[in-house]
Amino acid sequence: MVVWIRLLRESCFLEKPDISFLMKPIDIINKFYKPGSKTQKILVTHSMAVAQKALDAAKRVSHLNPDYRFVEEAAMLHDIGIFYTNAASLGCTGKYPYVSHGYLGRQLLEDKGLPRHALVCERHVGVGLTLDEIRKHSLPLPERDAVPITIEEQIVCYADKFFSKKSDQNGEEQSVETVIKNIEVYGQDKVERFKAWVDLFG
Repeated sequence: MVVWIRLLRESCFLEKPDISFLMKPIDIINKFYKPGSKTQKILVTHSMAVAQKALDAAKRVSHLNPDYRFVEEAAMLHDIGIFYTNAASLGCTGKYPYVSHGYLGRQLLEDKGLPRHALVCERHVGVGLTLDEIRKHSLPLPERDAVPITIEEQIVCYADKFFSKKSDQNGEEQSVETVIKNIEVYGQDKVERFKAWVDLFG
């Protein structure tokens, strides 16, 4: 209790306080997604599957000291920005293209005082996007690198690749071979990055 109070007091003096020690992912999700709605069900089912896969991966690299609590929270929140996008199959009626959900989720969580979780949102798209790629393909994204850096960011990005949000596949884990096939269209360098994660986390 004393530690909790100290953290709360210290956070009050920060311009954008990190309040992650107060946060429950499902409470944040339910502020933006009506509980029981199609989109909320899809998001929560997908996020829970990713969180479990991410925790399993984190345990396999315990020697790298991943933050297990953070991994679980970030995995639950990595797709928080999808409601901003126009994705009818997910029940999302926003104005942005789906590829933008990562950086939009980052903005949302930064405003909530969760800067570390916010970076996972932006950096989990694909297996990460470089500034050069964003410019080359004229993607509707901020012009900055969005590649997972920390071990926790890499774990969530890796785990996410195994689960589609399609209604007939949501929560169902795909094989490594299927994931690789899905990634191949984006370039061999993306495949190699994912394979390196398979060797590390799989």
